[in-house]
Amino acid sequence: MYIPHMSMTTLTPTKARTNLSAWLRRALAGEDIGIMINGKIVALRPVEVASVDYVEKEYGLSASEWKETAKNLHEKGSKTRSAGKARKFTGNIEDALDD
Repeated sequence: MYIPHMSMTTLTPTKARTNLSAWLRRALAGEDIGIMINGKIVALRPVEVASVDYVEKEYGLSASEWKETAKNLHEKGSKTRSAGKARKFTGNIEDALDD
C-alpha cells in the first residue's frame, strides 16, 4: 500500500535475514523498515521496555507502589539474612514452607 509522503523500505523475510543486524541498526537510526509476510508488513521499530510495565499489568501496582514494595522486600531480605534466618531455596516449595 502506498501512502503519500511516507517512505518505508520493505523487505522479504529472506532479504531481511541476509543482513539483519544492518537492517536493525538502520531502524534504530530512525529509518522506516518493514518485513512483508503473508501480505502484511511487520515494522522494525525500537520500543521502550520496562519491568514496571509487567508489574503494573500483572499485579496492578503503579511505578511508585512497585518501588516502595521492592524497597520493603529488600529490607526484609537483608534483615532475614543478618539474623541468620535465610534459607536457600532448593526448588521444592514444601521444603521452603517447613519451619
